[in-house]
Amino acid sequence: MKKLRLMVQLLFTIVTNGYVFGFMNGKIYQGKLKYACVPGLNCYSCPGAVGSCPIGALQALLNQRGLTVPFAVLGFFFLFGSLLGRFICGWLCPFGFVQDLLHKIPLFKKRKRLPGHHILKYGKYVVLILFVLLGSMFLFGGFAKVPAFCKYICPSGTLFGALPLIGRNEMLQAQVGGLFFWKLGILAVVLVLSIKVYRPFCQYLCPLGAVYGWFNRFSLVQICWQEEKCLSCGACQNACPVDLSVKEISRSPECIRCGKCVSACPAECLSFTHPK
Repeated sequence: MKKLRLMVQLLFTIVTNGYVFGFMNGKIYQGKLKYACVPGLNCYSCPGAVGSCPIGALQALLNQRGLTVPFAVLGFFFLFGSLLGRFICGWLCPFGFVQDLLHKIPLFKKRKRLPGHHILKYGKYVVLILFVLLGSMFLFGGFAKVPAFCKYICPSGTLFGALPLIGRNEMLQAQVGGLFFWKLGILAVVLVLSIKVYRPFCQYLCPLGAVYGWFNRFSLVQICWQEEKCLSCGACQNACPVDLSVKEISRSPECIRCGKCVSACPAECLSFTHPK
């Protein structure tokens, strides 16, 4: 399971960011594929990106004049959320993959959660409401609407988009200012913290994870618990990177369905299956 997940994450990251000429030329791919979203937090501005980020697409529609209901993106969220839930976060998100790799670095004493987790975990919902929804419509830009999350926060955009573009584009290098260094600071904090704490951005700040988390209870992909076979040994919770109990696994909006609990269960009472 562990190797399979790693290969899926790597393959999906390569496929969704496979426009090699973009990295070589410092330019964004703008072909027809960009009209389609990919399920993970994959920056539109990444020079290799062949699809759009659903959070970025949502903000772009909210940025339009007047009050526009973004039915297309809402339908996208409902489709992928109802099929996969936060399985997308665990298996198909490039920035989640980066955090996973950083957490493997043998530095610091590892933690599953930050102190105050029971409060901090709601931060992603605050980001979703203030920066993605209200922020895009009127809070930060006034009459000139701005994609507030992408502009002021998104570390994935800084890592996959801004840094490669600035590295290859002299015009952009001349325009680097305070906002870039602000976002670079956010990225640095997230990356360093990821070495110690498991996926801090996913747990506390990611608005896409907040959306998919709402679908966890009824999405098609689930981790099924056969209670009658359970030994109550706690092996699944020990293996869970976000410290969920056996009753919380899969149903909790914090579960990314990484499958570590399934691999750790000695009684094989946990498995990926259609919910009964």
